Amino acid sequence: MATITDRTPLLENGSGLSLEPRAQSFAHRMTVMLKAEGQPSWLASYRFFLFGSWVNVLLIFIPLSFASHVLNWDAALRFSFSFFAIMPLAALLGTATEQLSMQVGQTLAGLLNATFGNAVEIIVGIAALLQDELRIVQTSMLGSILSNLLLVLGCSFFAGGLLKDSIFDETAAQAASSLMTLACITLVVPAAYHSSQTRGLMLGNATSTVLNAGIQHVVDGTDLDKEAEFGLRFISRGTSILLLIIYIGYLTFQLKTHARLFEDERGQEEEEPQLMNFPAACSALLLVTVITSFCADFLVASIEETAERYHISRPFIGVILLPIVANAAEHVTSIWMARKDKMALTIGICVGSSIQISAFVIPMLVIIGWITHHNLTLFFSDFETIVLFVSVLLVQFLIQDGKSNYMEGMMLIVLYLVLALACRCRPDPRVALTYPPSLQFGSPSSCISSILYAAL
Repeated sequence: MATITDRTPLLENGSGLSLEPRAQSFAHRMTVMLKAEGQPSWLASYRFFLFGSWVNVLLIFIPLSFASHVLNWDAALRFSFSFFAIMPLAALLGTATEQLSMQVGQTLAGLLNATFGNAVEIIVGIAALLQDELRIVQTSMLGSILSNLLLVLGCSFFAGGLLKDSIFDETAAQAASSLMTLACITLVVPAAYHSSQTRGLMLGNATSTVLNAGIQHVVDGTDLDKEAEFGLRFISRGTSILLLIIYIGYLTFQLKTHARLFEDERGQEEEEPQLMNFPAACSALLLVTVITSFCADFLVASIEETAERYHISRPFIGVILLPIVANAAEHVTSIWMARKDKMALTIGICVGSSIQISAFVIPMLVIIGWITHHNLTLFFSDFETIVLFVSVLLVQFLIQDGKSNYMEGMMLIVLYLVLALACRCRPDPRVALTYPPSLQFGSPSSCISSILYAAL
């Protein structure tokens, strides 16, 4: 035993006791998290998970969705029950992901949010893709982008700007919006290629074929000759791989190399208490994802019959209705953050979610379609391409000064309502679009009624 003298230090270092905590292995940290020592119990975790929000009242529609599908009830009931069942499931996905992210660190939390933040859109997209509903895949993805960029961001700007103008870091916002612009441009290229090829077909006396393809909104290139069809798919699949690469680069930029640009408001945010233990959050996330996949499959299966029987435009269902349901949790969170004057977080939710859809989800669905022999491409119709481009352009203009107010929010909301009206009136080749007699465009009052009818 070493002799202690008046020159012996009170705290040893070097070969003695280290002042720094020893680094723990990943396996050890995972073992500690799985034991959930000092964390809420399983009962407390699931009590919060199931009864922590009034939205969970809509969980009653889950058994109704299953029953209506098994018993083959009316298409409207199957569609409605599945529609309302997905709303609380989307909120529960957000809750489980948030509780899980509080325990795994910033980088892994960002990966989890990127994976599960748009889980409903991914599930609905894969279900529609495997059922060869390519138009539903495209319109639901486009609608999710427009819903986040225009409706959610517009409502957030409006809610946050009622009391005072909001200020945020324009550098981070510009980086996000620039990537969104790049993703938008990649959708213009396949449309331009398809247009050039169809123009060549028209010169080759195939006008009737091209016009018929335009009416039917062919998206897999089957309206082109074999060489041009191969070219469209080659462009779409190659572009999808490049978009996935740039999205990985964006995650690295946001979470690692330039994280300081995105930590302005995050550092001021109060630390929230942990309400679920780690194993409970993991099991809840897995359970909700599985249930959501079934409800999404039931929803997609009922769209065809519902649209035909009740004369609802399929573009309206895909662009307007489905994204509102899938993004319900993000809508509430974004507006609430804006009311608390945390506009950087709001922009991160709205623009960040749109980036996930355009640079990750859509390319991933194209790759999955490639593997499963469903020829999904990045060729959107001219109407959808123009709509997306002008929407991204308006958002780019509004956030470039690093400030927001209620007037900018009104602009975004009005543009979204205009697009909703256009989608409601857009003809569907498989549905004869009709309106009630009271909604004919004649007087100003009937025009207002038509706008409300399109929105509802």
